[in-house]
Amino acid sequence: MPLALLALAIGAFGIGTTEFVIMGLLPEVAGDFGVSIPTAGLLVTGYALGVVIGAPLMTVLGTKVPRKRMLMLLMGLFIAGNLLSAVAPAFSVMLIGRVVASLAHGAFFGIGSVVAAELVAPHKKAGAIAMMFTGLTVANVVGVPLGTLVGQAVGWRVTFAVVAVLGVIGLAGIAKLVPDLPRPHGVHLRHELAAFKNAQVLLAMAMTVLGFGGVFAAVTYIAPMMTHVAGFADTSVTWLLVLFGLGMVGGNLLGGRFADRALMPMLYVSLGALAVVLALFTVTAHNKIAAAVTIALIGALGFATVPPLQKRVLDQAHGAPTLASAVNIGAFNLGNALSAWLGGLVISAGLGYTAPNWVGAALAAAALVLAVLSAVLERRDGTGAVASGTAAEPREPVHH
Repeated sequence: MPLALLALAIGAFGIGTTEFVIMGLLPEVAGDFGVSIPTAGLLVTGYALGVVIGAPLMTVLGTKVPRKRMLMLLMGLFIAGNLLSAVAPAFSVMLIGRVVASLAHGAFFGIGSVVAAELVAPHKKAGAIAMMFTGLTVANVVGVPLGTLVGQAVGWRVTFAVVAVLGVIGLAGIAKLVPDLPRPHGVHLRHELAAFKNAQVLLAMAMTVLGFGGVFAAVTYIAPMMTHVAGFADTSVTWLLVLFGLGMVGGNLLGGRFADRALMPMLYVSLGALAVVLALFTVTAHNKIAAAVTIALIGALGFATVPPLQKRVLDQAHGAPTLASAVNIGAFNLGNALSAWLGGLVISAGLGYTAPNWVGAALAAAALVLAVLSAVLERRDGTGAVASGTAAEPREPVHH
């Protein structure tokens, strides 16, 4: 794998840390600003919606900018948003800071996915995408737990200041290691928009919204769920997030490996198992050991869907994949926003802190239904080889 993928992974590490660290710090932030836990959950929802809006917006704005320069500009925006969060005098200001940081997220991963895929041979594309996303998953093993620990020990503001420093490191890494790839010729915004006329692209994005939404329905409220239901101490949230992160790392790498061999079967297995595990979490959340194991499984199964879903969008939007790739990152976060909001609703309705797990199970099951529908439609159209990710899939490079 090219060294440039390391630079992309470093940027992903910073972005992953700021996206997920808020979940371990929700009680502290809520207490500091004097708001409820569901209200503090808006910091998750707001970030996610910012990604949904920012993904296409920043990608369109960057169509005339070389990809390396655009990645650097996005990291600058990320740094500014985290600094604003760190010094926010009121909850509303912190929410604005979260949204500013989130505007960089979708376009970074969208453009980064295209760059990563261009740096390797055709049969290694999903693996290259997974390598970039490894930064996001490792953030949950290292960045998020350390950020949570720092936030609980010396204040959550320090955590976001440190995240801004991570952004500076990511910016330097991109400047140093990512090559100046030539801009694609003959590809205009109308070509990028044309990808959204493809029903398979839209189905893949809908799978992304529902499948990854299932993960966030449970994980957004992991801190209150584990402390109030499982009986863990507040300090235990840190190592529970490590378990979630370890699951994410493993699931992401396995997803990348098997997506290059059998893409749709990988989605069937991961989405089906995710739905079952999330449903079981309503029971296992009452036992410390069972809850810890379940959290790791949710991370693994949830992120096993990321490389295949991202590669499927790139495959189906061949010829002009940049906008579709970025919008699919937005779709992950639309799922985050939807599930965080739905999870807050069922908690506010008095159904308990485990109720979001049922929401997550339903969302993951719906994603599995769409995956089966997508494959059926593709076989009917006579392109089943691509759908299954078998050796019959074309091996020539994708031209952007």
